[in-house]
Amino acid sequence: MTANSMTTGDSALNADRRARELRELGDRPAIDVLVIGGGVTGAGAALDAAARGLRTVLVERHDLAFGTSRWSSKLVHGGLRYLASGQVGIAHESAVERGILIRTTAPHLVRPLPQLVPLLPEIRAFQRTLIRAGFVAGDMLRSSAGTPPALLPRSRRVAAAEALRLAPTARRDGLRGGLQAWDGQLVDDARLVVALARTAAAAGASVLTRVEALAVTGDSATLRDTLTGQTVDIRARAVVNATGVWADTVDESIELRPSRGTHLVFSAEAFGGLSASLTVPVPGSTSRFVFALPAAHGRVYLGLTDEDAPGPVPDEPRPTDTEIDFLLDTINGALREPLTRKDIRGSFAGLRPLLKTADNSTADISRKHAVLRSPTGIITIVGGKLTTYRQMAEDAIDAAVARAGLAAGPCRTKRLPLVGAVSGAARDRMTAPQVWIERYGSEAAHLVAAAERDPALLEPVAPGIDVTAAEFAFGVTHEGALDPSDLLDRRSRIGLVAADRAAAMAAAEKQF
Repeated sequence: MTANSMTTGDSALNADRRARELRELGDRPAIDVLVIGGGVTGAGAALDAAARGLRTVLVERHDLAFGTSRWSSKLVHGGLRYLASGQVGIAHESAVERGILIRTTAPHLVRPLPQLVPLLPEIRAFQRTLIRAGFVAGDMLRSSAGTPPALLPRSRRVAAAEALRLAPTARRDGLRGGLQAWDGQLVDDARLVVALARTAAAAGASVLTRVEALAVTGDSATLRDTLTGQTVDIRARAVVNATGVWADTVDESIELRPSRGTHLVFSAEAFGGLSASLTVPVPGSTSRFVFALPAAHGRVYLGLTDEDAPGPVPDEPRPTDTEIDFLLDTINGALREPLTRKDIRGSFAGLRPLLKTADNSTADISRKHAVLRSPTGIITIVGGKLTTYRQMAEDAIDAAVARAGLAAGPCRTKRLPLVGAVSGAARDRMTAPQVWIERYGSEAAHLVAAAERDPALLEPVAPGIDVTAAEFAFGVTHEGALDPSDLLDRRSRIGLVAADRAAAMAAAEKQF
């Protein structure tokens, strides 16, 4: 079986397929690998296992990308921050995985993004030198990872006029140009998770949302359909716990110390048509920055905080007033006209599943992932970050194969494109709206065909929102959406702005 042939199966996720596969699981409850958790790591692990020929089941008690995987900065980054703190191995791993994502795995979902540090008077010569040295080191990482400069250009210094073209609302007084580097940006993190899950399904995995795993051991679990209450007991030769910040609820031997990363959502107009990541050093720090990132649906995301988040883990974390003030204060130092709370259209926060340490600060804890084996035999994968999900999944499935003595082939995901992957001339030849190509890649052809049959599908789901009825319909028929919140909050990101969510609710409800 070649890498490309593994994606030729049925990748459509929908309610009918879910019901059928639950019935089949009841008839044949013995499987090779059970993956618990439908975030980026869990979906990646399910794809890795299924691509090795293992009978694989992924269960998620809510929806795909329900947890931390939809709350990221949507960056596929090369690990400069880790290099600055001496974590060379993690930085190199990030650069390698970024290259795999942007060239092979998901070229339709990842785009090169310029990163601009405006050289304002507050940035002294020493700090400017450090930032420039960091960008040069990033160039070396990119080169060592085999990513060509034609894809991610070399860093450089730009003139003030170029800096203002990239970031029109940057302060002009005292601006001495800017330092520019390049990184990768996802069109959306939740869309990556859906593409992973669909590719896993095409490779033979059962992807079951709204299904929770109870009484989990290293070789068994009771699966409960939260929609019907029905249960099925299964036997698995290996169980992988990929539940992120909830890992300690599946395996009590795990001790986590979550940290919270917060973002604010603005309209693109508030930043004057920002076309780069506006990157502002945090005062008093040599390695922390705040980023303003151009995003889908005519928005800008402003982040990122890194705050200790002890206590119970909520399904949807919320930013604190302190974090909001920190982000506004930091970015306003680089803007001509300061932003206020009235400019904020929405916000979101995610929790990182960091392993507990004796250190009192989460800001400098290593983001290196860990594969842990509990006394009951459960294999848990924690730590890491979105960019390195593929390596994390590979390590977890390697551990599962070794522990259970599974007859499996080697990992194939370095060479395995996801559903919709298209780039270069093939992408240029596509006849579909550009925004559809950016969100769905080659799968945009399905939306075009549906709209040709029913032109009403071209209508926006609400006035002023760049999501069409065709996209909502596709979310239900192919992407596993089971209720309106799946469409509004994860298949699209309309829900990040409460007013937009309310406006599009009727169109989402119409699909069910």
